[in-house]
Amino acid sequence: MSEWWTYRPADFLMFAPDTYWRLFELHNAAWWPLGLLANALVIVLAVALWRGETLAPRLAAGLMAVLSATVAWGFVWQHYVPINWGAQLLAGLFAMAALGWPLLAGDVTLRPARAGLLLLLMAALSWPLMAWAGERALTHAELIGLAPDPTAVAGLGLLLHWRCATARGHLVWWTLLVLGVLACLVSATTLATMQDPQAMAPMAAAAIAMGAALARRPLRQSRP
Repeated sequence: MSEWWTYRPADFLMFAPDTYWRLFELHNAAWWPLGLLANALVIVLAVALWRGETLAPRLAAGLMAVLSATVAWGFVWQHYVPINWGAQLLAGLFAMAALGWPLLAGDVTLRPARAGLLLLLMAALSWPLMAWAGERALTHAELIGLAPDPTAVAGLGLLLHWRCATARGHLVWWTLLVLGVLACLVSATTLATMQDPQAMAPMAAAAIAMGAALARRPLRQSRP
């Protein structure tokens, strides 16, 4: 029997990297063209938030609730959990986010944030191209609403544009932020175990979101 210290983290993977990326290809084909539509909607919302459109927060919260639920059930639970039982944690994070987004819809003040815009553009534009950068077919692209990473990063980008005045809203805001950061860290850990350089992308997104959140000056809170 080999000594335990000779094993690498990749030796404990329950699936091959090719199997992991194949999941996105199959899911993209089954849900076409939802991914492209969701990416386009997030870009439109990013512009609306930056311009201070009053309806943008409610629309964004509703969209993220639907997309988070779609990722939790449609991708993670249906496709990812069967090859990786640990993905149940990821499904739980997105399910909780789906429940939390509607609670935030009516308690926000728009404050355009450069870090938030950066994360939104990363999710909608950079993430789909990472398949090409990783020498994979574009059919393996990770799209908002279908894949966990860009959906979590888009949610973090939206949150950084919002400020909450009440204690309840502030709590929900931080809960959603932490859920998004945790989803990014879970993905980064998986990709690092696969020895995939793309692990740096969700790690960077989590660092940008948390750093920007901690650097913000809080609004004066009113009573719930």
